[in-house]
Amino acid sequence: MKTPVRVAVTGAAGQISYSLLPRIADGSMFGAQQPVILQLLEVPVEKAMKALEGVAMELHDCAFPLLHDLILTDDPKQAFKDANWCLLVGAKPRGPGMERADLLKDNGKIFTTQGSIIDEVAAEDARIAVVGNPANTNAMIAASKARRLPAERFTAMVRLDENRARTMLAHRAGARCSDVSDIFIFGNHSPTMFPAFGHAKIKGAPAVDAIKDRSWLEFDFCEKVGKRGAAIIAARGSSSAASAANALVDHVRDLSTPGKIHSVAVKSMGHYGFSPDVWAGMPVKTTAPGTYEIITGVELDEFAKSKIAATNKELVEERSMVADLIG
Repeated sequence: MKTPVRVAVTGAAGQISYSLLPRIADGSMFGAQQPVILQLLEVPVEKAMKALEGVAMELHDCAFPLLHDLILTDDPKQAFKDANWCLLVGAKPRGPGMERADLLKDNGKIFTTQGSIIDEVAAEDARIAVVGNPANTNAMIAASKARRLPAERFTAMVRLDENRARTMLAHRAGARCSDVSDIFIFGNHSPTMFPAFGHAKIKGAPAVDAIKDRSWLEFDFCEKVGKRGAAIIAARGSSSAASAANALVDHVRDLSTPGKIHSVAVKSMGHYGFSPDVWAGMPVKTTAPGTYEIITGVELDEFAKSKIAATNKELVEERSMVADLIG
Protein backbone atom coordinates (compact mmCIF):
# COMPACT_ATOMS: atom_id res chain seq x y z
CA MET A 1 0.00 0.00 0.00
CA LYS A 2 1.28 3.44 -0.94
CA THR A 3 1.87 6.13 1.66
CA PRO A 4 -1.24 8.33 1.79
CA VAL A 5 -1.13 11.76 0.16
CA ARG A 6 -2.11 14.47 2.61
CA VAL A 7 -4.50 16.94 0.99
CA ALA A 8 -5.48 20.15 2.77
CA VAL A 9 -8.69 21.78 1.54
CA THR A 10 -9.90 25.21 2.66
CA GLY A 11 -13.53 26.24 2.54
CA ALA A 12 -14.19 22.55 3.07
CA ALA A 13 -17.90 22.89 3.92
CA GLY A 14 -18.63 25.07 0.90
CA GLN A 15 -20.37 24.26 -2.36
CA ILE A 16 -17.24 23.59 -4.42
CA SER A 17 -15.76 21.34 -1.76
CA TYR A 18 -19.02 19.40 -1.46
CA SER A 19 -18.50 18.31 -5.08
CA LEU A 20 -14.72 18.11 -4.79
CA LEU A 21 -14.07 15.98 -1.71
CA PRO A 22 -15.74 12.76 -2.97
CA ARG A 23 -13.71 13.07 -6.18
CA ILE A 24 -10.49 13.19 -4.19
CA ALA A 25 -11.56 10.32 -1.95
CA ASP A 26 -12.63 8.06 -4.83
CA GLY A 27 -9.29 8.29 -6.64
CA SER A 28 -10.26 10.70 -9.42
CA MET A 29 -7.54 13.19 -8.51
CA PHE A 30 -4.55 11.00 -7.59
CA GLY A 31 -5.41 7.62 -9.06
CA ALA A 32 -7.17 4.42 -8.10
CA GLN A 33 -4.22 3.07 -6.09
CA GLN A 34 -3.35 6.21 -4.12
CA PRO A 35 -4.77 6.52 -0.56
CA VAL A 36 -5.43 9.99 0.79
CA ILE A 37 -5.80 11.82 4.08
CA LEU A 38 -8.09 14.83 3.88
CA GLN A 39 -7.24 17.75 6.16
CA LEU A 40 -10.29 20.00 6.05
CA LEU A 41 -10.25 23.65 7.11
CA GLU A 42 -13.21 25.87 7.84
CA VAL A 43 -13.63 29.25 9.51
CA PRO A 44 -13.97 29.25 13.32
CA VAL A 45 -17.75 29.73 13.25
CA GLU A 46 -20.10 27.21 14.85
CA LYS A 47 -22.38 26.98 11.81
CA ALA A 48 -19.48 26.35 9.44
CA MET A 49 -17.87 23.72 11.65
CA LYS A 50 -21.21 21.97 12.12
CA ALA A 51 -21.66 21.85 8.35
CA LEU A 52 -18.16 20.42 8.06
CA GLU A 53 -19.12 17.64 10.45
CA GLY A 54 -22.01 16.81 8.13
CA VAL A 55 -19.67 16.68 5.13
CA ALA A 56 -17.40 14.31 7.06
CA MET A 57 -20.37 12.08 7.89
CA GLU A 58 -21.20 11.76 4.21
CA LEU A 59 -17.61 10.99 3.29
CA HIS A 60 -17.55 8.25 5.92
CA ASP A 61 -20.88 6.91 4.68
CA CYS A 62 -19.48 6.56 1.17
CA ALA A 63 -16.97 4.02 2.55
CA PHE A 64 -14.20 5.10 0.17
CA PRO A 65 -11.40 2.49 0.39
CA LEU A 66 -8.77 5.13 -0.42
CA LEU A 67 -9.83 7.55 2.33
CA HIS A 68 -7.51 6.71 5.22
CA ASP A 69 -8.35 9.59 7.53
CA LEU A 70 -10.26 12.85 7.93
CA ILE A 71 -9.04 15.81 9.95
CA LEU A 72 -11.58 18.57 10.65
CA THR A 73 -10.24 21.84 12.00
CA ASP A 74 -10.54 25.61 12.14
CA ASP A 75 -6.78 25.91 12.76
CA PRO A 76 -4.75 26.52 9.57
CA LYS A 77 -1.58 25.13 11.18
CA GLN A 78 -3.30 21.81 11.77
CA ALA A 79 -4.93 21.77 8.33
CA PHE A 80 -1.69 22.46 6.44
CA LYS A 81 0.59 20.34 8.65
CA ASP A 82 2.67 18.02 6.43
CA ALA A 83 0.24 18.54 3.52
CA ASN A 84 1.51 17.42 0.13
CA TRP A 85 -1.20 19.37 -1.69
CA CYS A 86 -2.91 22.51 -0.39
CA LEU A 87 -6.12 23.28 -2.27
CA LEU A 88 -7.12 26.84 -1.42
CA VAL A 89 -10.79 26.83 -2.32
CA GLY A 90 -12.19 29.13 0.36
CA ALA A 91 -12.32 32.89 -0.18
CA LYS A 92 -14.57 35.78 0.67
CA PRO A 93 -17.17 36.36 -2.08
CA ARG A 94 -17.79 39.78 -3.52
CA GLY A 95 -20.80 41.34 -1.80
CA PRO A 96 -23.29 43.97 -2.99
CA GLY A 97 -21.62 47.33 -3.50
CA MET A 98 -18.15 45.95 -2.79
CA GLU A 99 -15.39 47.38 -4.94
CA ARG A 100 -12.93 44.97 -6.54
CA ALA A 101 -10.10 46.66 -4.65
CA ASP A 102 -11.86 45.94 -1.34
CA LEU A 103 -12.34 42.29 -2.29
CA LEU A 104 -8.69 42.02 -3.26
CA LYS A 105 -7.54 43.41 0.06
CA ASP A 106 -9.95 41.33 2.15
CA ASN A 107 -8.96 38.10 0.43
CA GLY A 108 -5.36 39.22 0.34
CA LYS A 109 -5.26 39.12 4.12
CA ILE A 110 -6.56 35.52 4.06
CA PHE A 111 -3.97 34.37 1.54
CA THR A 112 -1.19 36.27 3.27
CA THR A 113 -1.82 34.22 6.40
CA GLN A 114 -2.30 30.95 4.56
CA GLY A 115 0.84 31.44 2.44
CA SER A 116 2.96 32.00 5.54
CA ILE A 117 1.55 29.00 7.40
CA ILE A 118 1.85 26.67 4.41
CA ASP A 119 5.48 27.68 4.01
CA GLU A 120 6.04 26.98 7.70
CA VAL A 121 4.29 23.63 8.21
CA ALA A 122 3.46 21.92 4.89
CA ALA A 123 5.44 18.98 3.54
CA GLU A 124 8.76 19.52 1.84
CA ASP A 125 7.18 18.60 -1.52
CA ALA A 126 4.04 20.72 -0.98
CA ARG A 127 2.18 22.04 -4.01
CA ILE A 128 -0.47 24.74 -3.78
CA ALA A 129 -3.48 25.23 -6.06
CA VAL A 130 -5.56 28.38 -5.61
CA VAL A 131 -9.24 28.43 -6.58
CA GLY A 132 -10.63 31.22 -4.38
CA ASN A 133 -11.04 34.38 -6.45
CA PRO A 134 -9.35 36.50 -7.59
CA ALA A 135 -7.33 33.31 -7.96
CA ASN A 136 -4.31 34.61 -9.90
CA THR A 137 -3.61 37.45 -7.51
CA ASN A 138 -4.36 35.34 -4.43
CA ALA A 139 -1.76 32.83 -5.61
CA MET A 140 0.73 35.66 -6.08
CA ILE A 141 0.04 36.94 -2.56
CA ALA A 142 0.40 33.50 -0.97
CA ALA A 143 3.63 32.83 -2.87
CA SER A 144 5.06 36.18 -1.78
CA LYS A 145 5.00 34.96 1.84
CA ALA A 146 6.93 31.77 1.15
CA ARG A 147 10.60 31.58 2.05
CA ARG A 148 11.06 27.79 1.95
CA LEU A 149 8.78 26.81 -0.93
CA PRO A 150 9.63 28.22 -4.39
CA ALA A 151 7.18 30.39 -6.32
CA GLU A 152 6.59 27.74 -8.98
CA ARG A 153 4.90 25.54 -6.38
CA PHE A 154 2.02 28.07 -6.22
CA THR A 155 -0.47 27.80 -9.08
CA ALA A 156 -3.94 29.16 -9.76
CA MET A 157 -6.73 27.45 -11.63
CA VAL A 158 -7.68 28.50 -15.15
CA ARG A 159 -8.65 24.93 -16.08
CA LEU A 160 -12.34 25.77 -15.74
CA ASP A 161 -11.90 28.35 -18.50
CA GLU A 162 -10.07 25.78 -20.63
CA ASN A 163 -12.83 23.22 -20.13
CA ARG A 164 -15.50 25.79 -21.00
CA ALA A 165 -13.61 26.85 -24.12
CA ARG A 166 -13.14 23.26 -25.26
CA THR A 167 -16.83 22.51 -24.91
CA MET A 168 -17.93 25.66 -26.74
CA LEU A 169 -15.58 24.98 -29.66
CA ALA A 170 -16.79 21.39 -29.86
CA HIS A 171 -20.45 22.39 -29.88
CA ARG A 172 -19.90 25.03 -32.53
CA ALA A 173 -18.09 22.55 -34.77
CA GLY A 174 -20.52 19.67 -34.15
CA ALA A 175 -17.73 17.67 -32.57
CA ARG A 176 -17.03 16.03 -29.21
CA CYS A 177 -15.02 17.63 -26.42
CA SER A 178 -12.39 14.94 -26.88
CA ASP A 179 -11.93 16.11 -30.49
CA VAL A 180 -10.63 19.52 -29.31
CA SER A 181 -6.97 19.94 -28.39
CA ASP A 182 -4.44 22.70 -27.79
CA ILE A 183 -6.91 25.28 -26.52
CA PHE A 184 -4.93 27.35 -24.04
CA ILE A 185 -6.04 30.05 -21.62
CA PHE A 186 -3.87 33.15 -21.29
CA GLY A 187 -4.08 35.65 -18.45
CA ASN A 188 -6.46 36.22 -15.58
CA HIS A 189 -9.30 34.02 -14.38
CA SER A 190 -11.75 36.80 -15.14
CA PRO A 191 -13.71 38.07 -18.15
CA THR A 192 -10.43 39.47 -19.55
CA MET A 193 -8.85 36.03 -19.98
CA PHE A 194 -8.08 34.97 -23.54
CA PRO A 195 -8.90 31.50 -24.94
CA ALA A 196 -6.31 31.22 -27.70
CA PHE A 197 -8.49 29.75 -30.44
CA GLY A 198 -5.88 30.44 -33.13
CA HIS A 199 -3.75 27.60 -31.76
CA ALA A 200 -6.62 25.18 -31.06
CA LYS A 201 -7.34 22.11 -33.14
CA ILE A 202 -10.52 20.15 -33.78
CA LYS A 203 -9.98 16.57 -34.97
CA GLY A 204 -6.40 17.56 -35.68
CA ALA A 205 -7.30 20.48 -37.97
CA PRO A 206 -7.03 24.15 -37.02
CA ALA A 207 -10.16 25.29 -35.18
CA VAL A 208 -10.32 28.40 -37.38
CA ASP A 209 -10.66 26.11 -40.41
CA ALA A 210 -13.22 23.83 -38.78
CA ILE A 211 -15.46 26.71 -37.65
CA LYS A 212 -14.78 29.28 -40.41
CA ASP A 213 -16.36 32.16 -38.50
CA ARG A 214 -13.66 34.51 -37.32
CA SER A 215 -16.18 37.02 -36.02
CA TRP A 216 -17.80 34.41 -33.77
CA LEU A 217 -14.40 33.31 -32.48
CA GLU A 218 -13.17 36.82 -31.72
CA PHE A 219 -16.34 38.14 -30.14
CA ASP A 220 -19.04 35.64 -29.12
CA PHE A 221 -16.66 32.83 -28.18
CA CYS A 222 -14.22 34.94 -26.15
CA GLU A 223 -17.04 36.78 -24.38
CA LYS A 224 -19.03 33.64 -23.58
CA VAL A 225 -16.02 31.85 -22.13
CA GLY A 226 -15.06 34.90 -20.07
CA LYS A 227 -18.58 35.48 -18.73
CA ARG A 228 -19.69 31.88 -18.34
CA GLY A 229 -19.56 32.11 -14.56
CA ALA A 230 -21.95 35.07 -14.54
CA ALA A 231 -24.29 33.22 -16.90
CA ILE A 232 -24.40 30.25 -14.52
CA ILE A 233 -25.17 32.51 -11.58
CA ALA A 234 -28.01 34.09 -13.56
CA ALA A 235 -29.39 30.67 -14.48
CA ARG A 236 -29.15 28.77 -11.20
CA GLY A 237 -28.97 31.55 -8.63
CA SER A 238 -25.54 30.57 -7.34
CA SER A 239 -22.04 30.23 -8.70
CA SER A 240 -20.59 27.25 -10.55
CA ALA A 241 -19.55 24.60 -8.07
CA ALA A 242 -19.58 21.15 -9.69
CA SER A 243 -17.71 22.36 -12.78
CA ALA A 244 -15.19 24.23 -10.63
CA ALA A 245 -14.59 21.12 -8.53
CA ASN A 246 -14.19 19.04 -11.68
CA ALA A 247 -11.70 21.55 -13.08
CA LEU A 248 -9.64 21.39 -9.89
CA VAL A 249 -9.52 17.61 -10.19
CA ASP A 250 -8.25 18.08 -13.75
CA HIS A 251 -5.74 20.72 -12.63
CA VAL A 252 -4.14 18.60 -9.92
CA ARG A 253 -4.35 15.30 -11.80
CA ASP A 254 -2.61 16.75 -14.86
CA LEU A 255 0.02 18.49 -12.75
CA SER A 256 0.68 15.05 -11.26
CA THR A 257 0.93 13.30 -14.65
CA PRO A 258 4.18 13.69 -16.64
CA GLY A 259 3.65 14.62 -20.27
CA LYS A 260 0.32 16.40 -19.81
CA ILE A 261 -0.10 19.73 -21.61
CA HIS A 262 -2.70 22.05 -20.11
CA SER A 263 -3.48 25.61 -18.99
CA VAL A 264 -2.28 26.72 -15.55
CA ALA A 265 -1.84 30.15 -13.97
CA VAL A 266 1.81 30.39 -12.91
CA LYS A 267 4.36 33.11 -12.28
CA SER A 268 4.74 34.46 -15.79
CA MET A 269 8.47 35.21 -15.73
CA GLY A 270 7.75 37.69 -18.54
CA HIS A 271 6.60 35.11 -21.08
CA TYR A 272 4.11 36.16 -23.77
CA GLY A 273 4.42 39.82 -22.80
CA PHE A 274 3.10 39.44 -19.25
CA SER A 275 4.60 41.43 -16.41
CA PRO A 276 7.23 39.12 -14.89
CA ASP A 277 5.77 39.12 -11.37
CA VAL A 278 2.10 38.39 -12.07
CA TRP A 279 0.50 34.95 -12.10
CA ALA A 280 -0.94 34.41 -15.58
CA GLY A 281 -2.63 31.53 -17.31
CA MET A 282 -0.52 29.96 -20.04
CA PRO A 283 0.25 26.51 -21.46
CA VAL A 284 2.51 24.26 -19.43
CA LYS A 285 3.84 20.73 -19.78
CA THR A 286 4.10 18.55 -16.70
CA THR A 287 7.65 17.19 -16.56
CA ALA A 288 7.43 15.21 -13.30
CA PRO A 289 4.71 14.85 -10.65
CA GLY A 290 4.07 18.38 -9.39
CA THR A 291 6.67 19.93 -11.70
CA TYR A 292 6.10 21.69 -15.01
CA GLU A 293 7.71 23.87 -17.63
CA ILE A 294 6.08 26.80 -19.40
CA ILE A 295 5.55 26.09 -23.08
CA THR A 296 7.01 28.96 -25.06
CA GLY A 297 6.76 29.74 -28.74
CA VAL A 298 2.98 29.55 -29.19
CA GLU A 299 2.39 31.81 -32.19
CA LEU A 300 0.07 34.74 -31.50
CA ASP A 301 -1.42 37.11 -34.04
CA GLU A 302 -2.12 40.79 -33.41
CA PHE A 303 -5.63 40.09 -32.10
CA ALA A 304 -4.26 37.59 -29.58
CA LYS A 305 -1.52 39.99 -28.51
CA SER A 306 -4.08 42.74 -27.91
CA LYS A 307 -6.20 40.43 -25.76
CA ILE A 308 -3.15 39.36 -23.75
CA ALA A 309 -2.18 43.01 -23.26
CA ALA A 310 -5.65 43.72 -21.84
CA THR A 311 -5.62 40.82 -19.37
CA ASN A 312 -2.04 41.66 -18.37
CA LYS A 313 -3.16 45.24 -17.64
CA GLU A 314 -5.80 43.91 -15.27
CA LEU A 315 -3.31 41.64 -13.51
CA VAL A 316 -0.84 44.51 -13.07
CA GLU A 317 -3.63 46.69 -11.66
CA GLU A 318 -4.58 43.95 -9.20
CA ARG A 319 -0.97 43.61 -8.12
CA SER A 320 -0.78 47.34 -7.48
CA MET A 321 -3.94 47.19 -5.35
CA VAL A 322 -2.33 44.67 -2.99
CA ALA A 323 1.24 45.98 -3.16
CA ASP A 324 1.28 46.52 0.60
CA LEU A 325 0.54 42.82 1.18
CA ILE A 326 3.30 41.44 -1.03
CA GLY A 327 6.81 40.70 0.15
